[in-house]
Amino acid sequence: MRIVLTGSNGQVGFELQRALSPVGEITAVDRKACDLTSSKELRALIRENRPDVVINAAAYTAVDKAESEQSEAFAVNGIAPGVLAEEAAQRKALFIHYCTDYVYDGANVSWYKEDDGTNPLNVYGASKLEGTRAVQRVAPRHLIFRTCWVFSGHGANFVKTVLRLAAEREHLSVVADQFGAPTSAALIADVTAQVVGQYQRSGEAGFPYGLYHLAAAGVTTWCDFAQTIVETAQRTGKVLKLKPAAIHPVSSAEYPLPATRPANSRLSTLKLRQTFGLHLPPWQHGLDHVLRQIL
Repeated sequence: MRIVLTGSNGQVGFELQRALSPVGEITAVDRKACDLTSSKELRALIRENRPDVVINAAAYTAVDKAESEQSEAFAVNGIAPGVLAEEAAQRKALFIHYCTDYVYDGANVSWYKEDDGTNPLNVYGASKLEGTRAVQRVAPRHLIFRTCWVFSGHGANFVKTVLRLAAEREHLSVVADQFGAPTSAALIADVTAQVVGQYQRSGEAGFPYGLYHLAAAGVTTWCDFAQTIVETAQRTGKVLKLKPAAIHPVSSAEYPLPATRPANSRLSTLKLRQTFGLHLPPWQHGLDHVLRQIL
């Protein structure tokens, strides 16, 4: 299979290159190789490489900065996916795209399902929702994986930030009223590869295209996540100034940011697991793996 992958230097894109290497020949590009704000370059990428599968792992992910850079966020997250999906559809190629829990407002009292209503609270979430809808409009052969709280051993993320602060500080305050499942980029990539493999074996007829939630099992808060990061790192022998007990819970109101986050980011993955016969491990499993990489 010929695979075109955008966002090759991002957290998910980096892991996808590893996970997809046994599946087919990958043409992976980053922003330097292909300008995501240029429809001309995006169309040329697909037309020149003639892929069987197009995977869009590129995204504008600076959630707070997006509040003041709306045009760039919507160009990358809202317009580019539709252009790529349109080109993929013309080739009858499978198009894979990644969405975010930030399309929800967090008002649900239980786990979000794929058909629950969306209502993003920030520009980043709105731009990702626009891209998702564009893909759904133009590409019948699509898979959209909606995930949350992504981290990895590559690139900047919450895990690395906590480790850096834990080496510098003796006290830390972290938000404790937002709930979700930290999901490793490696898990997202491995699930993607599994599903692409099933697509390759089964062919187009009857394949279950559509939108699926993809997140690790379990639930936690950002504060509990930070405490577990420090505790696990110390258990492996990492010397840190910060002790888990010195990470103090605060409310979102006590720690205001430019972009409002949903309080509830719990995503039900039942549809994904039942449709593709997959097991999704607890989020702690992914954290252990990433900390071994980093430390």
